[in-house]
Amino acid sequence: MENLLIVGLGNPGAEYAGTRHNLGSECLSVLAARLGVNLTRRRWKSLVGFTELPTERRVWLAWPQTYMNLSGQAVAAAVRDLELEPESVWVVYDELDLPLCRLRIRRGGSSAGHNGVLSLMSSLKTHEFVRFRIGIGRPDGDGVKYVLSKFGKRESAVLDQIREKVADALELALRSGLPAAMEAFNRAGSLGCEEIP
Repeated sequence: MENLLIVGLGNPGAEYAGTRHNLGSECLSVLAARLGVNLTRRRWKSLVGFTELPTERRVWLAWPQTYMNLSGQAVAAAVRDLELEPESVWVVYDELDLPLCRLRIRRGGSSAGHNGVLSLMSSLKTHEFVRFRIGIGRPDGDGVKYVLSKFGKRESAVLDQIREKVADALELALRSGLPAAMEAFNRAGSLGCEEIP
C-alpha cells in the first residue's frame, strides 16, 4: 500500500493558537475531521493519525510538535520510516508572499524565508516536496512579529472559509490528483473570499 504524508506546519502550545503561523496546522485539523482521523498519536515528534483510502493509499496526517524552526526533524523521521519520495510529502503552511484568501499549490521551489520550510529543505535534503501555500499577506514592518500575531477582525471573518476551502483542495488532490487541485485552486477567487494584501 502506498503511503502519503500530509504535514500541517504550526507551533505547539496554547499561546500560538490562532496565530498566522499556525494556519497550516489548522487547515490540517479540518481535513483530519473530514477524514475521521484523530491527531492524538505521538510519533516522529508529531501528533499523527492515518486513514486508508479506497485507492490503496494510506494517508498520514502530521502536525510537528518541534516548533516551526525545527519542523524538518519531525518530517524527516516520518519520511525515513515510511520510505517516502518527495512527491509523497505534502506540506500545508502560511505564506507571506500571497494575500489572505489566496492558495497556491506547487511542487518544489524556495523557502521564501519561511523557517519551517527552510528546516524541511535542510533535513530532507530536497526542495521537491509538494506545497500548499496559504496566503496571509505581508506586513509593512517586522515579519517575525507578524506571523506570530493573531488575525485582525476583518481577517478573522473569512478564516473559517479559508480553512474549509484549503481542506477542499487537499481532498480534491487526494481524490483526483494534484493537477486537478492546481487547476481548480491556483487562481484568484478560488477560496471564495476577497483577497486581503
